[in-house]
Formats: sequence, structure tokens, C-alpha cells
Amino acid sequence: MPRKIGTCLWFENQAEEAATFYTSVFDDSRILDISRFGEEAPGPTGEAIAVDFELEGRSFTALNGARTSSFTEAVSFVVDCEDQAAVDRYWAALTDGGTESQCGWLRDRYGVSWQIVPAILPSLIAGPDPQGSQRAMQAMLGMRKLDIAELQKAYDG
Repeated sequence: MPRKIGTCLWFENQAEEAATFYTSVFDDSRILDISRFGEEAPGPTGEAIAVDFELEGRSFTALNGARTSSFTEAVSFVVDCEDQAAVDRYWAALTDGGTESQCGWLRDRYGVSWQIVPAILPSLIAGPDPQGSQRAMQAMLGMRKLDIAELQKAYDG
């Protein structure tokens, strides 16, 4: 059954480059199809118009559309990470050429916002110990890349 909802990311002219980058970062990811401008098209002949790709089973389209607007943090992609090694891996890959923000947020080299979140985070900032949760929240607010050991240490007091 075809997917009913996917995500379209609108680029000025980096659709193929971005799709190639994203599929290199995430396991179980692949480029599915590339549509290219022909000789009579409004773009450079051979340049990608749209690139259909999957990241971890989710459908995306990267579109070259001479965009006039930018990506904002109002929309971000959340990457759930089982351990610190995964946090470190995704953080390093996605901040390469991008910018770090606060609390596990970043912008990649294309301006797309991502949240790199350890799976344990909800149990620390909303755990059964309200004081521990407050300490973990305060620790998180002071971090860029999230550090599981430091969050746990703050929760434990």
C-alpha cells in the first residue's frame, strides 16, 4: 500500500545533494527515484527536479523549487537514540556544516532542524521523582548535544 503522507523538503538547487547526504547518515535509507529537468524544462538540463527517498522507512521528497522561504525550527525531525553512541553519531553527522542549538536541537547544512533525543529523556524529565525531573530539566537546558550520563547524574542528584 502506498504511503498516504510523506514529507517534501523544498531546496533552491541542492535536492539531490541533500537526499544523498541524508541517506548516508541514516541506516535503512535509500534514494528511490530522481526526476531530472529535460532540455525544454525551466531548470538546467540534467539537474534534479525532485528526489524521492526513504529514511528509516519514512518517505521524503527533496524538491528543487527556487525557494523564496527558508526552513525554520517550527518544523523539525526528531531522531530517537537508544544510547549515547547514537546521539554522538547523529549529532556529528548533522552538525557537520550546520549549527548547534540548545537542548538537543540543531540545524543541518541545509537549514533543516533536527532534535537528537536519547530514548531515556522522557523518563528523566518527567520521571516519578519531581525534584530529580527538575534537576534533569535544568541540566538539559544548559546543554547543546544531550549527554545521557550528565542527565542521569542530575536526575539522581
